[in-house]
Amino acid sequence: MRTNRRTMLKRTAAAVLCAAFLLPMALPAAVYAGEVPAGAQTGMQAGAQAGTQAGTKAGAGRTLARIQLSIGDGQKTPVFRAGEKAELRISVKNTGNTDAQNVRIAPVIKSEADWPFELDQLNYDRNLGAVEAGEKADAVWGGGDAPLTVKKSVTGKAYKLTFRITYDDGEKAYEAEKYVFVKTEANPGSTDEDPSGGAGNGGSQGSGKPSGNPQAPGGQISGGQGSGGQGSESQMAGAGGNGTAAEPEAGSVYNSEPSAAGGGSASISVPRVIVTGFSTEPGEVRAGSNFRLVVHLKNTSSRTGVSNLLFDLQAPSSGTEEAAEAPAFLPASGSSSIYVDSIPAGGTKDISIELNARADLVQKPYSITMNMKYEDSGAAQYEAQSSLAIPIRQEARFEFSKMQIAPDTVSVGEEANISCSLYNLGRVKMYNVKARFEGKMIDTQEQFIGNLDAGATGTIDVIVTAKKATQGSGECKLVLTYEDDAGNVSTSEQKFKMTVLEETATEDTEMMPDAVPEENGSPAVPAAAALAVIAAAAGGAVVFRKHRKKKNHEAEEEELFDEVERFTEDEHSQP
Repeated sequence: MRTNRRTMLKRTAAAVLCAAFLLPMALPAAVYAGEVPAGAQTGMQAGAQAGTQAGTKAGAGRTLARIQLSIGDGQKTPVFRAGEKAELRISVKNTGNTDAQNVRIAPVIKSEADWPFELDQLNYDRNLGAVEAGEKADAVWGGGDAPLTVKKSVTGKAYKLTFRITYDDGEKAYEAEKYVFVKTEANPGSTDEDPSGGAGNGGSQGSGKPSGNPQAPGGQISGGQGSGGQGSESQMAGAGGNGTAAEPEAGSVYNSEPSAAGGGSASISVPRVIVTGFSTEPGEVRAGSNFRLVVHLKNTSSRTGVSNLLFDLQAPSSGTEEAAEAPAFLPASGSSSIYVDSIPAGGTKDISIELNARADLVQKPYSITMNMKYEDSGAAQYEAQSSLAIPIRQEARFEFSKMQIAPDTVSVGEEANISCSLYNLGRVKMYNVKARFEGKMIDTQEQFIGNLDAGATGTIDVIVTAKKATQGSGECKLVLTYEDDAGNVSTSEQKFKMTVLEETATEDTEMMPDAVPEENGSPAVPAAAALAVIAAAAGGAVVFRKHRKKKNHEAEEEELFDEVERFTEDEHSQP
């Protein structure tokens, strides 16, 4: 009762405190609501709604001023033939909602190789004036009495032409860069610079694929030579000009067009130095190892020799995230530049350099860029670029855990469980992994593990049967076989010890004779011992029976004495 009464008092006190706390908060709201007339409330709500609607309408009516210029909309890709007179017309359209003022457009020509026409003008800027919203204007080069002349050296590749556009909106100036692609056609009669029928820069449209086997005997990697056109660029530097680097094919070679870099008077025949192939020593380059790169060069010009050649090799930055800025290949010693005195017209030359492949490279082909600078017989300077794709192989690295054998000692005919773990510590995947246990004292057993990813763990667990006893511990081995991504099979062995005892003989006690006589006819010791045990057991039984009989007799006498004593007491107790 006291407990219930105390609980009720606590609850009542809590209710009173809550009421005292809430009452002052409720009173001002009630008073305020009573003081505001109903009409005033309606007017406030209507005013708020009207203000919201007006703000919404004003926001909806506001439009962002925008100028958006594009080039080449609706135009077909033009095709220009080598040596012809041509006109280049680029359409500039304003797809925005505001007029563009003072629109000017000019091609961005960083080098002569970027422009398929002869550079016969000092200024290629075009003033288009104002381009109204939704309208377009055409910029024309080569129109009228000053046509453009297509270079005779064009080889049929596609050119990416970049244009810089400047304009303003009356208050602020803007600048943008846009690009289009144009096609070219080589002159069918021009074969001077490509005597091999397109092996250099004009024939195969720059496939960039290796000719023949990518991996020839003796480590020779023979690469097809691209023209430096759209096909080759898409393989080595990203297709379509979108900047996404494509993975090069192993052994492929890409050659760019040479560009004039100043100096003396240029010769009529432009000499081209191209890479016809390369080889590595050893033939298979493994990550973390040194190798020699041998590059095969050729001067494709049949009339102009080149001299003072400088080659500089640059490898891309690749590898793990921790070292993503380091080049994939570095010179093993010295510089990455190579100097060659001269290459005669139509001549060939081999250059070589010792390189080191980073240990953390992924197993794939890596491109290495070779920049060239050289001069012709008139001291005119030229620059060109080639790319080589060198395949890198990663060694498979793995370890076994400690071998577990249960039981550690078995007899002939018995089974034992052998287990361990396989850790793939390398950077490559192991395919079709199999484990086989062999030894003179056990039956051969094999287990298929399957594919094991880099960094993964596989389990080896088999049961073997012992077939031959060993003198102490015998040697067995675990043979591991696996394949790489090319299907090449590799084998590794892990040795371990195992003890096998002789087979245990079984005994049948019912078939044993009672006594086995010795060679001299006397009873055997086991028989005498058995007789002694039987005699002792018989004697013990006799003694036990006598003792028990005596004890029973004493108990009967005591019981009879107690009966007589009770009878005597009864007689004395009667009157």
